[in-house]
Amino acid sequence: MSSTEKLATEVTQVIPPERPTVWDRFRSLSSGYALVGAWIVVFALFSILRPDVYPTVSNVTTMLGSQAVLLVLTLGLIVPLTVGDFDLSIAAVLTTSSMTTSILNVKMGLPIMVAVVIAIAIGALVGLVNGLLVVKLDLDSLVVTLGMSTLLTGVVQWISASETITGVSKGLLEWVTMNRFLGIAPSFWYGLVLTIIIWFVFTKTPLGQRLVFVGRSRDMSRLNGISVDRVRIGALVTSATVASLAGVLYTGTLGGADPSSGLSFMLPAFAAAFLGMTAIRPGRFNAIGTFVAVYFLVSGITGLQQLGLKSFVQQLFYGGALIIAVALARLARKSR
Repeated sequence: MSSTEKLATEVTQVIPPERPTVWDRFRSLSSGYALVGAWIVVFALFSILRPDVYPTVSNVTTMLGSQAVLLVLTLGLIVPLTVGDFDLSIAAVLTTSSMTTSILNVKMGLPIMVAVVIAIAIGALVGLVNGLLVVKLDLDSLVVTLGMSTLLTGVVQWISASETITGVSKGLLEWVTMNRFLGIAPSFWYGLVLTIIIWFVFTKTPLGQRLVFVGRSRDMSRLNGISVDRVRIGALVTSATVASLAGVLYTGTLGGADPSSGLSFMLPAFAAAFLGMTAIRPGRFNAIGTFVAVYFLVSGITGLQQLGLKSFVQQLFYGGALIIAVALARLARKSR
């Protein structure tokens, strides 16, 4: 073998990567499952402090069922967040969907399924308008969706005359809260199924990879042949459509619609989305992390309230969680 061939052999020789140490594996595992561990600790702590109430089947099933609307709403929110866009209109879309469903069913006498389909279609249309304004006119998603939120809030106040509407068809209530499985409201199982669907799309499909690529670098995504505009518009349409589905679940939970209470979901949704970004796959918005975050937050809030703290603890918990989660998510991304 000539010296040139030897040199070529040495240059092209593949050097095997170093094996991760036990410490590297432990650090990776602990960072991904720290929130799960914190959730277990919180549950155990409040079970010790309030053993007569907190760890009971009734309390656990209530916590699981009561957060289904928030879970569904947050799962929709993480789609545009993944591509780098914010959707501040999700809570207003939820409220609009809830009020539309109630008015069409109660005031106009339409069958509940027809009312639900129309409400979800309106949500999808709102998402499309958001997407076109943000992408085609190159406007800031924060500004556009905040403006849309204010617009929808005014529309809801107008069409409802600022009044609560009750008396929605019992069929919706049965499929949202009454037909329980294993003692848990159906709405929880819908949220669980949606979690699995979002997880599958994000991790097992080319679409999920495109969402991640666009979120990391839009210019590089274009160079690789990805239709960035289409992905971003689709993400905002998905967010609004899922938010309108959450509004339908909210209607089934309340038995009607309130023109303002749905707006309170925006802060918890963002808190859960960013907190979920620190779990399972740190540095990325992900469905399983979102699921854990939603129920970690409600476990802590419920425990504190059962210890006698006032309702303001909910705002303190969500606000503090959002600040901490954003900081941790930033650190996780730098680490990656």
